[in-house]
Amino acid sequence: MPSSFDLHAHSTASDGTLTPRELICRAQAGGVEVMALTDHDTLEGVAEAADAAREVGIGFVPGVEISVTWQSLTIHIVGLNVAADDERLNGGLAGLREFRDWRAEEIGRRLAAKGIDGAFEGARALSNGRLISRTHFARFLVDNGHASDVRAVFKKYLVNGKPGYVPGEWAELEDAVRWIRLSGGQAVIAHPARYPLTRTKLRRLIGEFVEVGGAALEVVSGSHSKDDYFTMAHHARDFGLLASAGSDYHGPEQPWIELGRLPELPQGCKPIWKDWLISH
Repeated sequence: MPSSFDLHAHSTASDGTLTPRELICRAQAGGVEVMALTDHDTLEGVAEAADAAREVGIGFVPGVEISVTWQSLTIHIVGLNVAADDERLNGGLAGLREFRDWRAEEIGRRLAAKGIDGAFEGARALSNGRLISRTHFARFLVDNGHASDVRAVFKKYLVNGKPGYVPGEWAELEDAVRWIRLSGGQAVIAHPARYPLTRTKLRRLIGEFVEVGGAALEVVSGSHSKDDYFTMAHHARDFGLLASAGSDYHGPEQPWIELGRLPELPQGCKPIWKDWLISH
């Protein structure tokens, strides 16, 4: 069984800066043996990534990261081993991308009202032209001297109460999990320690996730601390969930997150890949 898994990463199909092929090649060079592509609300890059994985000889897992609204908060649900041609999954994702299109235009309008012109056009130029995310706006604002880095942009412009913030209207939790399961995949709560939730509310989220058929928690994440690994492992065991691991890699511009550097899952976790048959 391969020992190095990275089951959460992004390409230029959404808000990453490497193409699917470049991402797979970097993963192979970094020692990753099984890689998932989980772009936001799209499966566009899966075919290219799968071809590249076969060429370089690593295992590949087709995936997606679905945006969900839960109690007015945006939560991300990763789907792993999904069928990229499933009509029900693709139909649900298409609806989310329609909202993304409107949101991008609205962010541009709101930033223009605050004296920042050309933000929508600038963000679109930094994207693939088909999916424009807040990260593309953040890169535009950094490039044009409005903040020192992407993190600073979010704090100053793109979070609740700031000039470019637009509330999300995403999928229901039950719908997102259902789309993933109908396509043959397994649903995972992405980076659960990153959400601004109390322990009680996080466990409420996990409980509802289990009720609608969720399979796993992302215990090891590029945005988790060492303490978070063990806390999330505890939650996974409490709820009978499998454990996943993913860097949430977006590109070399974020050097604190790199492919092939994830630690092992904490002892006692049941890996989501324990029963997978992975071809190279």
